[in-house]
Order: sequence, then structure tokens, then C-alpha cells
Amino acid sequence: MTITLEVVRQLREKTGAGVTDCKEALEESGGDLNKAIDVLRKKGIDTARKKVGRATKEGCIESYIHPGNKIGVMIEINCETDFVARNEDFRKFVKDLLLQITASNPLYISKKDVPDDLINKEKEMLSAQIKDKPANVVEKIVSGRLEKFYQDICLLEQPFVKDPSITVNSYLTSIIARTGENIIIRRFVRYQLGEET
Repeated sequence: MTITLEVVRQLREKTGAGVTDCKEALEESGGDLNKAIDVLRKKGIDTARKKVGRATKEGCIESYIHPGNKIGVMIEINCETDFVARNEDFRKFVKDLLLQITASNPLYISKKDVPDDLINKEKEMLSAQIKDKPANVVEKIVSGRLEKFYQDICLLEQPFVKDPSITVNSYLTSIIARTGENIIIRRFVRYQLGEET
């Protein structure tokens, strides 16, 4: 079976996947466009993991001012090419993250960004609250409550506001799979009127 450039282009437009991935998915699905989309979805998570670490020099800086002009957010998100930076899925992802940050007020992007002294302070406070329990129980409870702490302050750990059944990190992974490029949330800042800095 011959896979035409037109069919590859159509699949690429629907999924945002790379040309090679589209061609392989079409070959695997016998040229059926819908089956090829399913093939790409199944491979998506693995593909996304392989993309991490690749250079991201393109992307965008976007801002959002919440109605009432009391909260404003600015974010920089990077990708590998300007083609993806203009992609509809990428642009929607950026807008969704602006709303996420506005609504959930994270302090950090990921767990690795949280300072050790803040983590240690939180562990001490949590341990003090349940100090009368056995040490191994305290450790498990503190570990569980620490995960909740990360969900409150880390953007990637938060439940996605538009679909709380997934995390922002899962949403990011799906966008990486769809666009076929590494995407990094580089930085963000959230302003709230009257807030002390």
C-alpha cells in the first residue's frame, strides 16, 4: 500500500505528530486515517517520554488579566519549533495554563523547584501534628500529606481545573505526544492586587 503525502498531511494536521510518526502509523493501520490516530495515541506516552531533554528554543510568552483586573498572570512556555508554537493545541495549552495559574495559585512549576528548607519545615510541622503515633505510621502519613502539599503549590502536580481527573503534568504529556515535540513550562508569575511580595 502506498501512503500519499496528502494523507500524511491530514493525519499530521489532526494529531500534530511528526511526519515520520504519521507515516509509520498509517503503514501500521493499512492507510486508515482513524486507525492511524488510535495508533498514534497508543504510542503517545512513550513518544512524549523520548522528547524530554530535547532543546526548546521556541515557544511564547503569554499573559492573562482576569475580569475585574485584580489578578494577572504571565507565562513562558518553550517548544522546539515555531511551527508548534503556532499550533492550535499548543496555543490552547498555554491559555489553559494561564487559567490554571489564575485559579489555583501555584508557587512552583514542579516538585524539584520547591526549596529543601520549605519541604523540611512542612515535614516537621506534619510530624508534630501526629507525634503520638508509631514512627513507621508517622512516616507514611507525612509522605501522603506531603503529596497533598505538592498538589497545592506545584503547577504540574495540581489537578487540571478543566478536568480534575488528570493532573497538569498529564495534560502536558498529552500535548507533547500530540505535537511531537518537547514542551517545557519555563516560568510564570502571578500578580494579585494588594498582595505583598
